[in-house]
Amino acid sequence: MWLVFLVPACVVAVVSCLRLIRTAATADALAGPQDEEPAEAVGIGLYETAYLAGGPERVVDLALVLMSGRGRLHLAHTGWTTVVDPQGRSRLERALIGEIGPDGQCLTAQLRENLAAHRTVLEIGSRLALAGLATPAAIRESVVQSLRQVRQALLLSVVLMVAAMSLTAPGGRETTAAALAWFSLPLVLTTGTLLMARVDVQPYTRWAAPAGQEVLEAVRLPQRLSGPGERVQDEKRLLTAVAMGGPAAVPDARLRAALRPLRR
Repeated sequence: MWLVFLVPACVVAVVSCLRLIRTAATADALAGPQDEEPAEAVGIGLYETAYLAGGPERVVDLALVLMSGRGRLHLAHTGWTTVVDPQGRSRLERALIGEIGPDGQCLTAQLRENLAAHRTVLEIGSRLALAGLATPAAIRESVVQSLRQVRQALLLSVVLMVAAMSLTAPGGRETTAAALAWFSLPLVLTTGTLLMARVDVQPYTRWAAPAGQEVLEAVRLPQRLSGPGERVQDEKRLLTAVAMGGPAAVPDARLRAALRPLRR
């Protein structure tokens, strides 16, 4: 009877692990830099830093905090964004105002979701990926999805093993031992694959490639060493902190409430 549970556990484990291995091999082949340029030549500003640290959503958070701090937007803790100054100072600001729409007001959560998928934001990631600083979005999504499937296969194996053990006839010690031995195969396969993935695949789950991680570390050091300064310096430190850490770095509790995480 327990064989009925073992077969799907083994099939799902093998398929998910093979898919992760294939995805990792594809990532190794495609993730290398296509354009050998130093970070200075790429132009690493606040928005580029935000993308490397947190992806498109972090770029949107930074734009909202910047425009709110300079009085161009009003972000209400009730979840609405209102345009105060309709003149965008950059391409990204103009895209943000365009996403809000002609009424000059929209839900902040919807705005963040739409702008994160906007071409202007995605082009930042594409440019960083071409320079070898960011993990290409398609590769990252594929790796994350493959890792999720292996974890699900591990969970399924545990559930099916428990179900099989509960249906094993009482007193059948030899049958129980045999079932446990066979179920150890999908468990060992999925667990071992996840352990190896922590070394070989984990870097592809981050927005920043290894070279991009070095750029972020160079940004973190001045943040640790900086002291109190003038207003302009304070604003720059705040925006850098938001780029690196997200809305949690915002000292204003009402503004943090307005920047609640996007719901999936």
